[in-house]
Amino acid sequence: MISTRYVIPVIILLALALIPTIIHSYIGATDHDGKSVQNIPFTLNNFTSTPAKRNAQWGEDMFGSTDWFERNYQNRQHTNIRLFVARAYDHKRLYHHPELALSYAQNLGKKEILQLPKHPEIPVHVFNKEDHSMRVAYVLLYDGQFIQNPIAHQISTSLNLLVNARKPMTIFYASQSGSSANTTFDQSAIADLLSQAIKSFQAQTKAISLEPTT
Repeated sequence: MISTRYVIPVIILLALALIPTIIHSYIGATDHDGKSVQNIPFTLNNFTSTPAKRNAQWGEDMFGSTDWFERNYQNRQHTNIRLFVARAYDHKRLYHHPELALSYAQNLGKKEILQLPKHPEIPVHVFNKEDHSMRVAYVLLYDGQFIQNPIAHQISTSLNLLVNARKPMTIFYASQSGSSANTTFDQSAIADLLSQAIKSFQAQTKAISLEPTT
């Protein structure tokens, strides 16, 4: 039996423990910045695109995202790049080996982290096939910050996420195949397209609102 002098401290501790459950399970509070990947244009400077043939439910099933697209972009030099952009509140589903879902059955063994040309603040996760016939690059964005180490980021924000509304993470994932994938990253079309897509997304008007998930 608990002494009566401990009743109030125990009640306070239990109430504090229930705060994350109430916020995330019952209220489902999310902090949305008003941006959408759908507002990234089909034409980005010298790139034009067509939608990829994914099932409309695929992005939600695979990444827990209701705001996503996959398009095939081509520049004036006829270089083809597949671009996938998505936002989700379950960050791990985006950052945990996205190449397994988006570049399935490809041997992308060579990985490095580079900086986006002219944007040293933007780390890019880059994969290359050993024969240089394919390159994959992706960027992670959360709350205005570009993420180099997603696991360290998740740990550092875990306490904040317990008591605050969730914010979405955004992934910009680009894939390029063929001989053009052998160019240096700084001079590559894939870096150019990523830069333009991120710039377009970031330029959207910020309009923060709290809203429950459905």
